[in-house]
Amino acid sequence: MASAPADPKPYYDHHVFVCVNRREPGHRRGCCAEKDSESLRDYMKAKAKAMGIAGIRVNSAGCLDRCELGPNMVIYPEGVWYRPTSFADVDEILETHLRQGGRVERLMLKPEDGPAKG
Repeated sequence: MASAPADPKPYYDHHVFVCVNRREPGHRRGCCAEKDSESLRDYMKAKAKAMGIAGIRVNSAGCLDRCELGPNMVIYPEGVWYRPTSFADVDEILETHLRQGGRVERLMLKPEDGPAKG
């Protein structure tokens, strides 16, 4: 069996996907956009640049399927999910996770937090 080629170095050190999905008003699951995710994304992009954090890309994402828990974001390559609700939360994620390599445990979403997969 032939071995697979080695993966190339990632283009970004960290890729942040911020859900900005919109659903119709009153949808049973809600949506991240109605929970101010767009302004959190915009703030994160500007603040990361102002902090001089290199090798990061902050992108809009469609539905990440954890709408009830939003606003939410996921950071790769680690695959760590967060639920930031304020600019202060974003600041803490930028400093602790993306600059220092730590985690902001109080904002982390774990798989068991839902919703149920399937």
